[in-house]
Amino acid sequence: MAFHRNAMLALAVTFATMPAAAQPVADRAPATLRAETEDENLQWAASVSVVNDLRTEPDAAKLFGVTGGDPAMNGLYTYLAFYLSPGDGWRVFKIGDFLEYRIVSQRPGRVVLAIQESVMDRNSNISSRRRTLTMSWTRARDGSPPTTVRVVGSR
Repeated sequence: MAFHRNAMLALAVTFATMPAAAQPVADRAPATLRAETEDENLQWAASVSVVNDLRTEPDAAKLFGVTGGDPAMNGLYTYLAFYLSPGDGWRVFKIGDFLEYRIVSQRPGRVVLAIQESVMDRNSNISSRRRTLTMSWTRARDGSPPTTVRVVGSR
C-alpha cells in the first residue's frame, strides 16, 4: 500500500507543478480545446473503428479494424496484434480488408472470425459474401508472442 500512496503523491506533485494548459481538462475551469495537430499518429489512431481484446491470451492481444479506403469495396483493414513490451510496442499482423468481422470463437492460439466482404467479378460488378477465417498461432516456448500467424478461409 505504501507504494500506491507514494505513486499517488508523485502524481499529485507532477500535476501541481505542470503548467495549467498541460493539466487534465477536468482539473480546471471550463476550457476551449483546439484540435491536436502535432502528432500525425493521431490521424491513424482516430481511424480505428473496432477493437476486440482477446481475453484467452496470456498477454495483451487484440483484433482491431482501421477504417479507410473505399467503403463501397470493403474498407475495414483488420489486424491481429500482440503486445511485446513498452519499448517494442506491438507485433501486428494484417488479416485482411473486409466490410465487417465478428468473433465466432476464441481459445488460446486460435480465433475464428465471421467476415462479410465485397467481391468484384470479371465484369466489375460488386457483390457481398460471408465466410469464416480461422487464425492460429503458437507462442514461443518462453511464452512470447508468435512470429507468424496462419490464416485459413472457408466459404
